[in-house]
Amino acid sequence: MDAVTLANALTALVPECGAEPIEAIDQPTIVVPVSHLVAVATALRDAPELRFPLLVDIVGVDFLPRQPRFELNYHLVSPDRDQPLRLRVKVRVSGDDPHVPTVTAVWPGAGFLEREVWDLLGVTFDGHPDLRRLLTPDDWEGHPLRKDYPVQVKIPVRTDEPIQLTQEEFQANLRNDRQARGRTGA
Repeated sequence: MDAVTLANALTALVPECGAEPIEAIDQPTIVVPVSHLVAVATALRDAPELRFPLLVDIVGVDFLPRQPRFELNYHLVSPDRDQPLRLRVKVRVSGDDPHVPTVTAVWPGAGFLEREVWDLLGVTFDGHPDLRRLLTPDDWEGHPLRKDYPVQVKIPVRTDEPIQLTQEEFQANLRNDRQARGRTGA
């Protein structure tokens, strides 16, 4: 099933959703408005012709200075097919006051994924049952994956030199490794 077919199926189930298929090289991708995210998620999970019961990940991206600033990518899988089908659902969110409805009622596993996006990007998930820090300390200020987040590390850059081996040393290491594994050869 391609993105156009999926978008048409969604539009038939949720007529006002305005699902828009977009080009992607790896998997079908559709864009839906934030206001219809929960209805689209429910249709994707429950409709017999779609059957996407598995939310694998939610990835947030900051496109500062572009508006809408944020893009959330919901990665779904429909495993109950001859060939499992993957789908990416994109939601674009304004940077002024980023709010998205939670999908924890549709996919309970979204809880931790939404907490991670909120913690690192500051996108608020309205209705989330436990929206609090996940990866940063509780007293952390700001959201470190935002492109306008101030860099606070004042440690000088350190580089390491790669180990330099002669060709003979390299070949000797290979021979020793093969002998240790019970193989022979040069």
